[in-house]
Amino acid sequence: MSTLFTPLSLGKLSLDNRIIIAPMCQYSADNGKVTHWHDMHLGNLAQSGAGLLIIEATAVEPEGRITYGDVGLWDDETEAALGKTLKAVRSHSEMPIAVQLAHAGRKASCEKPWLGGHALSPDHENGWQVSAPSAVPFRDGDPIPEAMTKSRIAEIIQAFVEAAERSVRLGFDAIEIHGAHGYLLHQFLSPHANKRDDEYGGSFENRTRIVIEIYDAIRKAVGTDYPLGIRISATDWVEGGWDIDQSVALAKLLKDRGCDFIDVSSGGLHIDQQIPLGPNYQVPFAARIKAETGMTTIAVGLITEAEQAEAITFTGQADAIALARGILYDPRWPWHAAATLGAEVKAAPQYLRCQPRTLKKLFG
Repeated sequence: MSTLFTPLSLGKLSLDNRIIIAPMCQYSADNGKVTHWHDMHLGNLAQSGAGLLIIEATAVEPEGRITYGDVGLWDDETEAALGKTLKAVRSHSEMPIAVQLAHAGRKASCEKPWLGGHALSPDHENGWQVSAPSAVPFRDGDPIPEAMTKSRIAEIIQAFVEAAERSVRLGFDAIEIHGAHGYLLHQFLSPHANKRDDEYGGSFENRTRIVIEIYDAIRKAVGTDYPLGIRISATDWVEGGWDIDQSVALAKLLKDRGCDFIDVSSGGLHIDQQIPLGPNYQVPFAARIKAETGMTTIAVGLITEAEQAEAITFTGQADAIALARGILYDPRWPWHAAATLGAEVKAAPQYLRCQPRTLKKLFG
């Protein structure tokens, strides 16, 4: 039996298999509101046979968007738009759907990637003033972010809570807090971006404070039984920054608080990062966190082959694997993996007749 296609629980949420669709920004929203592109995009992925679909980074306030095309969940209009898309997708799919709640911090106010992806100044028609732990831009020449006051930090925490409450009201099956890839929470974690001298900067305890406060506030709002996890960058890939030792320590703090899962990525904070790209290059980080904390752990990054994913879960390096670019390239990746591994996968009744004649049990 394939380990990859055995059930997995994220807290109280049961998944049919251990393939997770990672959040992938589409930069196609209208003032935070999802559009028909998202109906098509998410509807397609919801027919993939994966165990869980996590929708793209969803900003908790307008200033938290990476670009002006990002999805948001900060008011009744953004909630209503997302609700319509979820209703459409779920009318034809039973796949669990989670949301990733995010704030881009100093990496906000950018152009869409296919239009250059550069930072936009506050006076640009599609830009705004960005804020961050400290007045340190991501790149030299980028607009200088405003260092957050304590009252501004409190506003951000409340924005995460309110977005979480909207997520529950919409019926999302789980929430993932975005603490990775150089965005706001990662900026607080890393000494390279966090130069504060108050209780939110300096020591490990202080740099992790906002992450713990956001987790605790969301947990209080959604209840102890609601599946709640986090995505982190395990390392900055730059000396003197956030690293795997600190990631393990943070994971232990979150595990003690009842965090249901941790999604382990890396990088994104510093332009001088040196990433040794290759198959499974981030899996050792997930493996160490799982081994030292016992938390349900998701591995990501250049996992492209069925046998590769099977080996990760079979050997216990991670409990699940997440696909991003790979499943955009092959939206039926779980079908093909099940065929390769001799496993079964769910398919919509409209697609049952496409089952290959040599794979009579692929769709159960």
